[in-house]
Amino acid sequence: MPAPTPTPEAPGGLDEARRGLVARALGHPYVRLAQNGSFGALWVGQLVSLFGDRIHQIALAFLVLGITQSAVAVALTFVAATLPNLVLGPVAGALVDRWDQKRVMVVSDLLRAAIVVTLPLAVEVNVLLVYPLVFGLTSISIFFRPARTAVIPRIVKEDELVAANSAIWLGDSMADVVGYPLATLFVTAVGTTLPIAFWLDAVSYLASALLIVTMTVPPVARVAASALPGIRGLRDDLVVGWRFLRGDAVLFANTLQAIVGQFAIGITIGLMAVYASDTLQSCTIDEIARYGLIEAAIGIGNLVGGFAIGLVGARIARGRMIIAGYVLCGATIAGLGLTDNVGVAVGLALGFGVANMVFVIPTQTLFMERTPEDMIGRVISFRFSAVFGSITLGMAAGGILGELLGPALVFGFFGIVTMLAGVAGLLSRPLREA
Repeated sequence: MPAPTPTPEAPGGLDEARRGLVARALGHPYVRLAQNGSFGALWVGQLVSLFGDRIHQIALAFLVLGITQSAVAVALTFVAATLPNLVLGPVAGALVDRWDQKRVMVVSDLLRAAIVVTLPLAVEVNVLLVYPLVFGLTSISIFFRPARTAVIPRIVKEDELVAANSAIWLGDSMADVVGYPLATLFVTAVGTTLPIAFWLDAVSYLASALLIVTMTVPPVARVAASALPGIRGLRDDLVVGWRFLRGDAVLFANTLQAIVGQFAIGITIGLMAVYASDTLQSCTIDEIARYGLIEAAIGIGNLVGGFAIGLVGARIARGRMIIAGYVLCGATIAGLGLTDNVGVAVGLALGFGVANMVFVIPTQTLFMERTPEDMIGRVISFRFSAVFGSITLGMAAGGILGELLGPALVFGFFGIVTMLAGVAGLLSRPLREA
């Protein structure tokens, strides 16, 4: 029998399949974002400054502790850094909507660099000076965040928004997973010359500012700007932003869902160290190591979840992802309350990190897609203040309830509450179909 004659179409068909595969790869939003100079400058600048932040945060804690020998004094630095989020968010958002957002980010970085440089000097003069400086540092960051959020939809295409938000959160997660260990090693290495850590963070802010200067940001399409200057106009801007959030069924339902659902995140922040120490006693690993393993697993979960959502999230309905994210998040928190095994707890913490990205990234994308360009700052700030307030209350409640009931029972109960908040999203048709 003669050998079969090769069909001439096969090689051509294989080449065509390869070309199609390459075309799909090159067309993926991640690849297109990598070729977007403005987004790349923003992303790299943020990554650099976030690594710098991790260094100065650890250095500041040890600097204050070294001078005061007081855990309360160290804790107050974090309180000072928290307060601006609760009281200044909406006002900062309204002002950012009025201003040139690229300029806001550049000026914010320059001001933060100046404050960071002065922190070690302030500690030497009087440790009490640290608290207003830290308050000011966070206050300036509150202007940077909504400005960044408002700029992203103008420098990327609409079908790249999910991938862009995923990339931003990946940068944050990388700074946590890699930045904190490196920062710890660096601060340990510099020893008594801790001011070097603050100088390095200042340089990171300057690098971020220089990168942002290179961005090309299209102007805002103004459709709802206030015609009134001054305090009265600012008040009217805030009212307009609140009315928009209250009147958009999807965004308002999502905000209410987040207020309930993310209360448990505050619970986990406030109680995780106690949980690692008191509940996970079925192994010989040191309690600090147990806590470190759980926190590292959450960070890795954030990385995995953020990358995965960037790959496939654009093809999944936003509302369904958010609902699934809260249900999964609640299930992992409740699961932590049911185990005293370190290995299981680390696995659940990994799932918790993934779940966090499953609802955070599509939520931010929804706000970008549904909010007019000239209102993003104040609308996202209203939501941020509401949700951050819930998390802060959760941190306080976690400490009190943990003392009374133990962390395991508190995790179990509020994990179920978070699951119910996710399922409740099914009752809102606009959110369910978003």
